[in-house]
This record gives sequence, structure tokens and C-alpha cells, in this order.
Amino acid sequence: MSRRVPVAGEKPYEVVIGPGAQAELALVLAGTPKAVVVHAPPLAAAAGAAVETLQTAGVAAEAVVVPDGEAAKTAAVAAELWEEFGRLGLTRSDAVVGLGGGAVTDLAGFLAATWTRGIRVVQVPTSLLGMVDAAVGGKTGINTAAGKNLVGAFHPPSAVLADTGLLAGLPEAEFRAGMAEVVKCGFIADPRILELLEAEPTGHRDTEELIERAVRVKAAAVGEDLYDTGRREFLNYGHTLGHAIERVEDFGWRHGEAVAVGTVFAAELAGQAGLLTAAEVARHRDLVAAMGLPTRYSGDWPALQAVMRVDKKARGAALRFVVLDGLGNPTILTNPDQAWLDAAWAAVSETS
Repeated sequence: MSRRVPVAGEKPYEVVIGPGAQAELALVLAGTPKAVVVHAPPLAAAAGAAVETLQTAGVAAEAVVVPDGEAAKTAAVAAELWEEFGRLGLTRSDAVVGLGGGAVTDLAGFLAATWTRGIRVVQVPTSLLGMVDAAVGGKTGINTAAGKNLVGAFHPPSAVLADTGLLAGLPEAEFRAGMAEVVKCGFIADPRILELLEAEPTGHRDTEELIERAVRVKAAAVGEDLYDTGRREFLNYGHTLGHAIERVEDFGWRHGEAVAVGTVFAAELAGQAGLLTAAEVARHRDLVAAMGLPTRYSGDWPALQAVMRVDKKARGAALRFVVLDGLGNPTILTNPDQAWLDAAWAAVSETS
């Protein structure tokens, strides 16, 4: 039986979690004249099934392939897809389906947000990361040379169909990386997530409960703060350094792996600021390590700091970090002392 998480806001929608959730595409898009299913090459079969589901429901559907991973999230790829939408004659009555990992759902959402100034998008995430984070909440975007997700739009989906049956073929490293976003939700809001992962760090035993709990944390934040001006910012726990690592590595690191290091860094920073105890900082490092995720990174600290200053969470020249003032109590630390930053970096640096 599917689990359902409502997401409030101006245009409320549901996240459907469970095996076979993709079958609800026909219900969500009933009466839609045309739909384009955007997918990466490895998901051609799943995209074909989605097209067949829609066509059976009377929707003129077509699949469009994009590059795999972050290579999809470029202005060049977006421009090619806009041309394709024009060729297909997509209008404001039509829809886009994003079928794939977080990169594909980010791109599909951005395309839907910008085509004719906004058409519907249904997200069908096929990775754990997409199910718990990228596909939920209406943030869409592409990457540029200046940084990750600096070009984008807020565009909530009509539905998110988190078909857990699609996780069966997900490589273990990708599953682990997705769990980084799950444990983040535990640290900022839901201690039961931490308990479940400490009991079974791979997350396989309680996957659907963990997905539902993580989605509920995100839904509560985005339902109240779609445009990321308040509570939603706390979802960026671990992401300031994490995004900088991704950028410096030219996106060669998985998002979840980078966020895992960023989460440990944020805990160390909070420890330096006197907001977390040594035991709470250690709990971060120990749990992240037990999950098989990295807790250290070898990189150029001045270069990482420069990238963090142009992160989309920055305000002017001010560095801002989401930190915890005690577990489950996120807050913002603005322009922390350089000594605190250096000490936190030393704690996660492989060269220290």
C-alpha cells in the first residue's frame, strides 16, 4: 500500500511513495493533451513504459532523452529541449514528466517552469536522492560555470511519484549517497531517523519509512516557505561546503557524498561555536561513517571558501551556514570566525 505525504502551499500536491507509484501518472495527467517524458539513457525502458501508460490514458506522449547525471543540467541541454518542445507544439495545457535521478528532475522542472512561462510537471524520481530531496519542493535549476543551481526557478510539481520498485536496480553507492539527505533530515528535525539508521546504517531494512519521514520533513518546510526565505533554508544543512566540493570537483563527486562531508563540517563548526557538544559532533561523524559515507575530503581550502561565497545561500559577501543549536534545532550562523572555520576544516580535511 502506498504512503502519501501532502505538500501544502498555493498549489498543494502529494508525494506518493511505494512500489508501482508510477502507475498513477495516468490519474495525475488525465485529460492532458500532450506530455513529454524527459529521461536519461539508462532509463529508456522505464520511459517507454511511462509513455505507454500515458498513451493508454489518451495523452499524446513522447520520450526525450538527455545526458546522464549532472551533464543534463546545462544551458545547452535546456536550449535543445526548448527547441524540441517547440517542434512538438507544447502549450500551456500540456505537461512535462521528469523521470530519473535528481539531475533529470531538476532539469525537467526548470524546463516546465520556463516553457510558455510555466506548464505542469510531474516528477517520477528513480533514485533515493531524487525521492527524498530533488524531486520534492519545487526547486528547479541548472548549473553554470559560476556554480551549482544558480540558474533556476521555484516551480512546484503537480505530483511526485516515488516508485520504490525503481530502486531495485540502483547501484549501492547511489543508494548510500541518497541516504545522506535522509540522515540530514534526522539531524535537523526527526530523531527517529537517526535511531533507525543507527540500528541499521544501510537503510535497506526501513527504506520506505525513512523515505516517508524525510519527505515529511521537507514537506513541512517547503509547504510553509516555498521561496526559501525562512524555514526552508534549514534543509541546506551540510550543503554549503557540499556544493563547494561538487563545484571544485567539477561534479565528479556524488551530491550525497559531498553533503555527507558538509554535514560533518557543519557539526564541527557548531562545536567550535559552542552550539553542539563534543558528543553531538561525534554522533554526526560516527553515524555518517557507519553509513559508508565519507567524513573527510582532500581539497584546496581557500578555493572552497571562494566558491562558498558565491553559493546561492550567501547574502552579499556574507558566509552563511546552517548549523544546529542542539540536535533537531537548526539555526543560521553568519560570518563565523575564521578560526572556527579553519578548525572545522582541519577536522574534515584528509591532509590534516
